[in-house]
Amino acid sequence: MTCHISSGARAKIVLLLMAASSCGGTATADEDALLVRSRAVTAEFASRLQRELQQAMSMVGPEIAISVCMDVAPVIASELSRDNGARVSRTSLRFRNPGNAPEPWQTAVLREFDTGRSTEHFERLDDGSTRYMKAIPTGPICLACHGAELADDVRQRLGEEYPHDRARGYELGDIRGAFSITWPGPVDDRD
Repeated sequence: MTCHISSGARAKIVLLLMAASSCGGTATADEDALLVRSRAVTAEFASRLQRELQQAMSMVGPEIAISVCMDVAPVIASELSRDNGARVSRTSLRFRNPGNAPEPWQTAVLREFDTGRSTEHFERLDDGSTRYMKAIPTGPICLACHGAELADDVRQRLGEEYPHDRARGYELGDIRGAFSITWPGPVDDRD
């Protein structure tokens, strides 16, 4: 499949890549240790999910790869939640799975992400809990199942698995959703 990228989409991708590169790496003296940990957990989630998706796409194609987001992504989130003592998940304003519907605070952050002014959110609450979100930009691999033009077998499978699917029609570089982490309070640095 050939992928043509408009200049507007190219600009979105460049901005998202710049923001993503500024979110990894070493913490500065004034960065919260839990922010750094949130970034690491999110990077692991994204890496594992992308690896699984690429493997499924290359072996069996997008129609079967739907199972990765449907079945494997929740397992990855559950493992990361258990391993880190936090609630790790994905959400979107245009969710496919009703179980991934955003909470009110996540909706506000996702709307902020859609403006393009930020791609990361971190806050400590009065009760000591901490919330983090990192935007998920639509990449080329995402378009096979989330784009405007879907193969017939993909469209059919999505209709069977998600009769109320809202997660279609994205363009390259659009914010498709976000990774979300909620750390319970009071928290230590969990190192």
